[in-house]
Amino acid sequence: MISGQNILIILLVVVLLFGASKLPQIGEGMGKAIRNFKKSVNDLDTDVEDITPPKKVTKKEKESDA
Repeated sequence: MISGQNILIILLVVVLLFGASKLPQIGEGMGKAIRNFKKSVNDLDTDVEDITPPKKVTKKEKESDA
């Protein structure tokens, strides 16, 4: 599990590596990447639902549901 102290150390290393002026650009890029990934996953789910044929219900299954 990541504690608050670990997150603070990671943030400090990131600031040292990239500088404070680059952080907003990095955050914006990460946000766009995450949004695009989520959109792609949702589009893929929709496409799979569109091509999946409906399940055929047999006469036996209809009788057991009633």
